[in-house]
Amino acid sequence: MLLRRCASTTKLPLTIRQLLSSPQATSQETKVQVNGWIKSVRRQKNVTFAVINDGSCASGLQAVLKPGTTPDNLTNGASVRFCGSLVKSLGCGQAYELQVEAVDVLGECDPETYPIQKQALPVEFLRDNAHLRARTDINAAMLRLRDSVLRTLHNYFEAQDFHYVHTPILTSNDCEGGGETFQASPSSSSSPSEKSPDSSSHSEFFSQPAYLTVSSQLHLEALAASMSRVYTLSPCFRAERSQTNRHLAEFWMLEAEWAFINRVGDVCHVVEESLKNILEQCRSENSLLWTDGDEAKLSSLEDAARPGHAWTHMTYTDAVKELEKYQASSRVGFEFEPAWGRALQSEHERWLSERLVGGPVFVTDYPTSLKPFYMRANGDGRTVACFDLLVPFIGELAGGSLREERLSRLVQAIQDHGLKEEEYRWYVDLRKYGSAPHGGYGLGFERLISWMSGIENVRECIAMPRWAKRMLL
Repeated sequence: MLLRRCASTTKLPLTIRQLLSSPQATSQETKVQVNGWIKSVRRQKNVTFAVINDGSCASGLQAVLKPGTTPDNLTNGASVRFCGSLVKSLGCGQAYELQVEAVDVLGECDPETYPIQKQALPVEFLRDNAHLRARTDINAAMLRLRDSVLRTLHNYFEAQDFHYVHTPILTSNDCEGGGETFQASPSSSSSPSEKSPDSSSHSEFFSQPAYLTVSSQLHLEALAASMSRVYTLSPCFRAERSQTNRHLAEFWMLEAEWAFINRVGDVCHVVEESLKNILEQCRSENSLLWTDGDEAKLSSLEDAARPGHAWTHMTYTDAVKELEKYQASSRVGFEFEPAWGRALQSEHERWLSERLVGGPVFVTDYPTSLKPFYMRANGDGRTVACFDLLVPFIGELAGGSLREERLSRLVQAIQDHGLKEEEYRWYVDLRKYGSAPHGGYGLGFERLISWMSGIENVRECIAMPRWAKRMLL
């Protein structure tokens, strides 16, 4: 009995995508079992047509049922198991269909109350029903795109000999220094009377305030000081009250750090190469996502993916000059007047990428006062070796820099930014013991999905969005 158990194997049944792409299954009439949910039902006098989908691909599979095998509770949304023969379809619209011999309705779905109907549903309605919106075609396509992009990113970094690492969600510092952190604490704690007399200084669970991370960068730097090349894709949290289509309170960030680089252009090269690789390989959902999309946006996206066409680089100083020139000559101009030393607003970023360049653009060497303490100071004493990647119709997609590896310069930067040195003592230690030139970047995953899919709001680029005043699940 023991040997029999060890020798036995469990094999998952083929998904619809696997069935339709399997030469063996499609080369001849094949008996198969298909599990999924009913997307539509069309009943006729002598036959019933149903579309079943298990989420593995956009198309689904048309099932043909005879009257004797069609149960009354076969409705839109029901979960089912079909057994039958996969054959070439005689009708148009699909290459193969399932001639159903047996039906098992696993979970009924009342068509009168089911919120996800076939007609177009308002965005706000789907947000209110976030637990069900993955059942819509567009949202399912977005989730498959996220999966495809993630797999492609892993393959790219593996080919470059990066190590995928896990970084903390709970942290004791605000990496960006913006103060937009969520503080984390136990939901219940001992009452003051239960505490020991000397416990007042240790009332925090971790003996110090803890926050949800806003970035994995500082921890990645510690690991890069040993592993040379590291990256992660991690949830990040910012108490961002902005209600724009680019902001979430909980989002995912791709971050990479690597040692032994001396030019910010080298960081830009990795960003551009990895993104072009994604744009080239992750197109399988485009036919659905861009069905009613903006042709200008899609054309811009395809142009960005062109091999051999390097993305534009320009300094912050040159970018401001171009913005000021447009502001002076335009009758309309910008809402926020551009000037050297001021942050670029969203309208500036989009003008640079959409109007001036007509594609992605790396804006480099921002003023020191606009950037976090950890960025390496340039020789001019005014700017830091950094970049923001601006893309059409999105604005900022990624940002990175060389990190300040010089001990005295880093300590001075911490002081200049008004930060507490004791909170960053461990980070300073990295410069004391074998400091090496290094750099890295962070990329907003939902913004990337928005750019690639044409979905305008990042709240529709994540399964269950969270933003100020809104967390339904």
